[in-house]
Amino acid sequence: MISPDLCIKCKGKLLCGLSKCPILEKSSSSSRIVSSMVGTDFVGASPPGFFVSWQNYPKVAVAPLSALPSKVSSISDLPEKWYGTPQEKIISFRESLLRSYKTMPVSLASDPNYELISFQEIAMSSSMFEMEVSLANKPVCETSFDSFSAPLGPSAKLNKLQLLENPSIPKEIDYYNSDTDALANTALINLFLKGFPVSSLAKILSSGALGVKKKRRIVPTRWSITAVDSNLSKFFIKEKLPQNKLIDSFELFHSKYLDNDFWVMLLPYPWNFELVEVWLPGGVWNRDATEFNVLSDHELNSGLVGYPKETEGAYFAARLAITEYLYEKKLNASAIVFREIGKNYAVPLGVWQIRENVRAALKEKPLNFSTLDLALEFLSKKLIVPIENYKKKSFLIQQFKTQTRLSQWF
Repeated sequence: MISPDLCIKCKGKLLCGLSKCPILEKSSSSSRIVSSMVGTDFVGASPPGFFVSWQNYPKVAVAPLSALPSKVSSISDLPEKWYGTPQEKIISFRESLLRSYKTMPVSLASDPNYELISFQEIAMSSSMFEMEVSLANKPVCETSFDSFSAPLGPSAKLNKLQLLENPSIPKEIDYYNSDTDALANTALINLFLKGFPVSSLAKILSSGALGVKKKRRIVPTRWSITAVDSNLSKFFIKEKLPQNKLIDSFELFHSKYLDNDFWVMLLPYPWNFELVEVWLPGGVWNRDATEFNVLSDHELNSGLVGYPKETEGAYFAARLAITEYLYEKKLNASAIVFREIGKNYAVPLGVWQIRENVRAALKEKPLNFSTLDLALEFLSKKLIVPIENYKKKSFLIQQFKTQTRLSQWF
């Protein structure tokens, strides 16, 4: 039997040595689109949607997403619009999306063929459009789940794809696609500041449509999501937050969605960050566990060292939500995110829900406390797991408990 501790840290990366994740296999479900298809050809619509698998890298499955026109909408691949939507409804409209894939070397993006260019146009589009899909075989009839990306519908090898409409590509995105000397990170930052959502930027980066021409690569979706969250938040931390005014009290924000209970604490110190997660027994990654598991990663003002191995993509998703808030409010602060995951979070839905949960929390009016002890005392009455377990795991709580703010002397 595989240890629940390993499953929580692995989250489907196959650290157990198996060829398939048994938890994700149990979570997979049959898809409705396959039963409504006749043959292997159909005229469908893309929301737009695009996905790249991480398996078999550097030759990866590159897949536009499409569905029968009656089963797709403009938000089918736009998680920024999903907050508050029930889990079952998200799975329902995601399982209607078909992944029609072609295997391509990631280096093809540096000199794309006509087929990849068409895929990139799909990824860059800002609105729905129709396309004709010819499959090499009947789709595999299942919906699959991943800790990084949103649920995925059935898949089939693509024979031929023809766009029946010209994708609507915003001029700002077209500019950076055409500029083969601009760094991908420069493009991501400028496009985000112009209002393009994280999910759109992740798709464009994944398709290999950005960056210096010789260095352009197709990027697996799970990596592109993390890259966007990581690079954007790093930009805010390094370039924007240091010049902002420090907050003057300890602030607590709250959000709960999909049985993920978030408490975001902002502290009156220059930027430091920590995510502390507690997986309660019976959750998606520890269904057979009898005790809760506590995970955490942190960074100090000097920056993140290495990779957040325990909380992974969730770390960067939460970090972006907080840094964009501080940027918009022209503030600086340290932040600790407390996340409790309950058993009703039945299947992994992707890190988008961490980002949107934290964003939702920060839209609410905060509770203010004059000291860290008072904030933690209040929090102890709200969390299921005793606060002492958080204190033991949290590096920043221990650090700040020993620090004295200058304002306390006056």
